[in-house]
Amino acid sequence: MKQILTGILLLTTSLTNAQFDTSKASLMLSGYVEAYYGYDLNEPENHSRPSFIYSHNRHNEFNLNLGFIKASYLTDKVRANFALASGTYMNANYASETGVLKSIYEANAGFKISKNKNLWVDAGVFASHIGFESAISKDCRVLTRSILAENSPYFESGAKISYTTDNSKWFLSGLVLNGWQRIQRPDANNSPAFGTQITYTPNSKITLNYSTFFGNDKPDTSKQMRYFNNLYGLFQIKDNFHLTAGFDFGMEEESAASSDFNNWYSPVIILQFKLNNQWTIAGRAEYYVDENGVIIATGTENGFKTTGFSLNVDYKIRDNAVWRIEGRKLDSKDKIFSNDIRPENNSTFVTTSIAISF
Repeated sequence: MKQILTGILLLTTSLTNAQFDTSKASLMLSGYVEAYYGYDLNEPENHSRPSFIYSHNRHNEFNLNLGFIKASYLTDKVRANFALASGTYMNANYASETGVLKSIYEANAGFKISKNKNLWVDAGVFASHIGFESAISKDCRVLTRSILAENSPYFESGAKISYTTDNSKWFLSGLVLNGWQRIQRPDANNSPAFGTQITYTPNSKITLNYSTFFGNDKPDTSKQMRYFNNLYGLFQIKDNFHLTAGFDFGMEEESAASSDFNNWYSPVIILQFKLNNQWTIAGRAEYYVDENGVIIATGTENGFKTTGFSLNVDYKIRDNAVWRIEGRKLDSKDKIFSNDIRPENNSTFVTTSIAISF
């Protein structure tokens, strides 16, 4: 903790003493806190949700899912972000990181490489370029994350080049990464991973996105190439009605230098209806298939084949604060869930949270 506080102090001091034109630069401090309570009807004795759940993953206890404080610096030529975080989300998703890296939610810097075009190079730790659901629940249509989002990267580290067209309709990005949701590269792994992103926003009501990841996330001696595709569309059907549709498809070599692949896929659809200025309801349907346990290993006959349904209600307390409650049921072909140490095919749970951004 002393190292973290020292880092914040040094960052604040350096920004305060920096020489820049204040008329063209901005330094902004922001934060986010989300407290939650979850109850799993299977009543796990260790208070942990299934291992493939990484957000809101504690049962029958009040806890912090995610809380962070963030400093952002922006001029017309350079930009930087630095955020430290805590919570059960951080414990689960940063389990493989060491030391103070476990607390780094975001830490990146970039500069504009074109005088007239919106072309940037950034490096460091940043939010993933994959998916439509982020770690910040307040910004998502449903309180908990889909299985699709939970089992693809929330964050990544590396360098990226990005370009936004003058009319803001197209966003293009290419990335060189340290791995699949990693800050530090795995031991004995010396091969970088890569990613791409294409986003098309023809108007304020439609967003279409295609993101990829390809690379090896294992030691070089057991190299298995992974190829991952993420597609989604966001559609504002009416002012009070929104549709989200997504599909993930991934492949990984069965073994080093193999010509055969194990694959997994997941479709998801979310409908959101705004009742009035304060109340919103949303429903989600999803299906996740990983027969060979590339991402979610079960050791069962059919692997991971799970259907999920969610119903979510939001109450907007203020523009920056929301109370949420969600009921969710997961149903698996095999008995992968536990109820008093008995295997079960399904898991039903309720989650509620209060999220505030500032």
